[in-house]
Amino acid sequence: MQLCYDGEAFRRVLALPADAETKARAALALTRAECIDPLLAPLARHELDEWRAEVLGRVPREGLPDYLKNRLRMRAAGVWASVAFGRTRRGLPALEAAANALQELAAVDRRTLAEGDAPAYSEAAVRVGAVRWAAEPVPPNTAGLSVATKAGKPGETCIELIESKASTRASLLKHCTYGTVWPASARVNPTGDTLALAVQPLDGWRELWLLRRDATGWHVDVVPPGAEAPGLGYIEFAGWVPRERTVLVARETKADGRWLRQFETLSLESLQVAKHAEEPSHLSTFYRWQDAAWKRQTVSLR
Repeated sequence: MQLCYDGEAFRRVLALPADAETKARAALALTRAECIDPLLAPLARHELDEWRAEVLGRVPREGLPDYLKNRLRMRAAGVWASVAFGRTRRGLPALEAAANALQELAAVDRRTLAEGDAPAYSEAAVRVGAVRWAAEPVPPNTAGLSVATKAGKPGETCIELIESKASTRASLLKHCTYGTVWPASARVNPTGDTLALAVQPLDGWRELWLLRRDATGWHVDVVPPGAEAPGLGYIEFAGWVPRERTVLVARETKADGRWLRQFETLSLESLQVAKHAEEPSHLSTFYRWQDAAWKRQTVSLR
């Protein structure tokens, strides 16, 4: 059971003169994710997230204890991630919100985290990691495989897998989803028969889609962050292993009340995990073939 308060007293604290520490505690109390009504309609939830970001942005951070600064940064990182996802769902620019989320997470000083704040840090990182592609520009299409998106039925996004050659352009596959598609995440393997794509159906939950060709043609396989019902988590492409039907992935998720982060080699034939480790350096294949762009952009290596 979660006990929540309507926050009237905390709103008064923010509206009246008060020291920065008191305002910080009031802002943290008003912006708790666990006290958001899960039955809120998407538009109402987006408006609430925008308000939460505004509340946190009004708190002065000068002179605050380090642990309290960290709590504000972690909360702001998670809130801005939700704002970025909400803006994308409404067709609004989300680059600034996603960049704010990444900056707030990067500003957290892990050396001064208070005892007991580690789970909050993990949650903030997962929320930011799920939406980080909103801060990346979509690269121009080149020869080979690429994806294009267009609106489908109300709320749908349709993906088209395209193969471009010198003078031809062929449509290989079409698939529609109610999730948010991140075209900037598209990565093609060296043999040109698999494309990895990030698709986010829910706030804080991002899947890895593998568009693959086999003897029967092209099809889509969805790899979720975890086996449990969607909650908080992401799984992302981290590299291809040359001359092997293997993709490197990183995943973070909450399972059985514990935060799990691991790096894996995934078979493209069976979609089963062949090897995994808690650090890339503990997995020789992963350490050798991890993608340079992934290593630069991911939050899983924090």
